[in-house]
Amino acid sequence: MSEETAFRMRILSSLSEISEESWDGLANPGCQGSRKHNGAPQSGLTPPYNPFLSHKFLLALEESGSAVPETGWYGQHLILENENGQALGAVPCYLKNHSQGEYVFDHGWADAFERAGGRYYPKLQISVPFTPATGRRLLLSPTLNEQAGTAAMASGIIQLTEKIGASSAHLTFLTEPEWKALGEFDYLLRKDQQFHWENDGYQQFDDFLDALASRKRKAIRKERRAALADDIEIELLTGSDIQEQHWDAFFEFYQDTGSRKWGRPYLNRVFFSLLGERMADDVLLIMAKREGRYIAGALNMIGSATLYGRYWGCNEDHPYLHFEVCYYQAIDFAIAKGLKRVEAGAQGAHKLARGYMPTETYSAHWVAHEGLRHAVDRYLFGERAAVSMEANALRQHAPFKQS
Repeated sequence: MSEETAFRMRILSSLSEISEESWDGLANPGCQGSRKHNGAPQSGLTPPYNPFLSHKFLLALEESGSAVPETGWYGQHLILENENGQALGAVPCYLKNHSQGEYVFDHGWADAFERAGGRYYPKLQISVPFTPATGRRLLLSPTLNEQAGTAAMASGIIQLTEKIGASSAHLTFLTEPEWKALGEFDYLLRKDQQFHWENDGYQQFDDFLDALASRKRKAIRKERRAALADDIEIELLTGSDIQEQHWDAFFEFYQDTGSRKWGRPYLNRVFFSLLGERMADDVLLIMAKREGRYIAGALNMIGSATLYGRYWGCNEDHPYLHFEVCYYQAIDFAIAKGLKRVEAGAQGAHKLARGYMPTETYSAHWVAHEGLRHAVDRYLFGERAAVSMEANALRQHAPFKQS
């Protein structure tokens, strides 16, 4: 029997239906039981550790009630097995009846299709809920032939879409190699951009500043001084240093920002306790304190190569404090730990002046209805060109010295 014909698919409605060891052996191979935060490259072609793909993180989203059917995230996780029942691949999938918490916007597609008499929801979403961070979506075992595994997964996603009656399947914030590979299987390809900071071998923050044009360097130094001018202190917390009191303070900030930006925060208080209980070594809380109480904070997740900035909030307004807590302290930490980059979350061209450069992000889409598929394909052709043009234009305003 060939490798391909030996595959079979299984659907899980919850991460609790697969062991942590089996899932993490696919999501973060070689990293189980240890968190490599020193920035050292892992052996061979092993992908860098990504905390968002871990069994602990995804299960915490479920067990907290944040990503469950009641909130519109119904687990349909696709597992690729061999004839002996060994998991060789996995895809984090959710059946959804809305498009909230995704950060790759398809509301226009849904509106157009439904105005034409179609039914866009439910759809299949392949992502980490509420997390616009790049990572693998086709979690293949290192022992599996990559081409055969990708082909099986690409076909399996389409079969699952048809089986559950979904209009479409959307793989968002996937890696560029996966994006290109899925294009070979007629998935529609979409681009967007974020702003990431890249570590060019800096040993300290001043090394980064020295790479900037004089005017930009002076502006950042001025911002950092101003941010702490009101006797504000910064605390960096990770591991056992993070206590429930810190989560209480941060959750207050998170709720305020969430209610202002998207109407209702996606994550509940229970999730943050679970995160601290199960993944504290993967968490970096950057907290600002004034007169003995916390006034602002930012949550980051630590990978083996990347610091992922996620949420920010405050209950006092101080000039430039947002930039200090979210951007400059993150750069400081990444340099100290030898991390290759900082991903500062979605959107925000203001990050450019702070050394965060435009970086393309990728999504791939399968649309069942032929008419909608052709319309989306035409739209994406123009959108990809526009995204590339905007990124090129932004790079002309990079803050770095001209070579």
